[in-house]
Amino acid sequence: MTMITNHMPTAELQAIDAAHHMHPFTTNDELAEQGARVITRAKGVFLTDSEGNEILDGMAGLWCVNIGYGRTEMAEVAARQMAELPYYNTFFKTTHVPAIALSQEIARLAPEGMNNVFFAGSGSEANDTNIRMVRTYWAEKGKPSKSHIISRKNAYHGSSMGSGSLGGMDYMHAQGGMPIPGIHHIGQPDWWAEGGDMTPEEFGLARARELEAKIEELGEDNVAAFIAEPVQGAGGVIIPPETYWPEIQRICDKYEILLIADEVICGFGRTGNWFGSQTFGIRPHIMTIAKGLSSGYQPIGGSVVCDEVASVIGATEFNHGYTYSGHPVASAVALKNLQILQDENILDHVRNTAGPAFRAGLEGLADHPLVGGASVIGLMGSLPLTPHKESRAKFAGEAGAIGLMCRERCFANNLVMRHVGDRMVVSPPLVITPDEINIFMDRARKALDETWQKADKEGLLKAAS
Repeated sequence: MTMITNHMPTAELQAIDAAHHMHPFTTNDELAEQGARVITRAKGVFLTDSEGNEILDGMAGLWCVNIGYGRTEMAEVAARQMAELPYYNTFFKTTHVPAIALSQEIARLAPEGMNNVFFAGSGSEANDTNIRMVRTYWAEKGKPSKSHIISRKNAYHGSSMGSGSLGGMDYMHAQGGMPIPGIHHIGQPDWWAEGGDMTPEEFGLARARELEAKIEELGEDNVAAFIAEPVQGAGGVIIPPETYWPEIQRICDKYEILLIADEVICGFGRTGNWFGSQTFGIRPHIMTIAKGLSSGYQPIGGSVVCDEVASVIGATEFNHGYTYSGHPVASAVALKNLQILQDENILDHVRNTAGPAFRAGLEGLADHPLVGGASVIGLMGSLPLTPHKESRAKFAGEAGAIGLMCRERCFANNLVMRHVGDRMVVSPPLVITPDEINIFMDRARKALDETWQKADKEGLLKAAS
């Protein structure tokens, strides 16, 4: 077998990639023509590609590399665990030390009363688990008709059949027969794009009350749960108005609806607390976790379950699980990740050092003629792009074209920023320093300038009528 090293010429690596590697969320024929960007190594908040470019990763991979790249202690833990117990399952009345220790630590960090963890390999798998768990819960409570789940438009909960159905992205539902039956969607709390003439407070209440209307439409006896991200991440870093989550909580309590907080992005420090639920005062019955649980060093996810739901599920055989549930290497690495977050006071760094500098930087970019404002919480934020700030207007041309242009200018300036439509989103590693934030902002402003100039030259700075 021929081993491929990081030192082959870029063109050769791209050709092999195009011939054999099917990329996610990609038109692979187009990528084959352009050639994939080949990342060869990383350290701290910087990536290095096969051409030697040093790129500031403003997305922490996919919202996940919270402790930064290149932590050798993570590799040492993985190697030690592989040598001791590389794999065993947690089926058949069996367990192992890494899964035991990790579940105990997650329960210690989680909100009060959430003392139980069902492990999965990813957030998608965990949300599939949640569908089965809430339906099983209500069936065991003698209410099998409570099987419908309400989510939100433009939410992201994964890309498997179940989790992709929970998500509210039309372009995903257009392929493969989603959503599956029993999944419903209400409006998202995106005041900037959809609030019209309402104040953020009015809009937050209005969108929250869509949940109550949907419950009444379906019938309280038919609704099992409501699932939502504390902050919509892949949907564009949609930070809800202050009135939103208290009203959602009131409605779930009133109608005895289980509340699932998808913490895959918000969890493990992203908002400045261990969980976004703590930041927004949410009292979930289930929290979905992944990404920052291991900082992406190993694939692992799970469902953190409150005592009431766990006690009902525990009284029956829950016919569900995965080969890699609580994988010993992934569990050991995740446990080390949680130790690093605590030993290095990284959440304090987010709240008191990096977070304020990051907010100041993004709010400074809001004065750019292309930027409509800045939404920031902890170390995640978004910059909506607009041809007219005051009216929050959309561009007259194809949706997302300016955002894509800006993303490409970011890459050209050795910065990773993602675009969601015509909104730029960012979530750097939690260990980013103020000096590195300054580098980020300088490169981002240069990319915005170049985008503005290119869009102006091409006549694209027109508002939709």
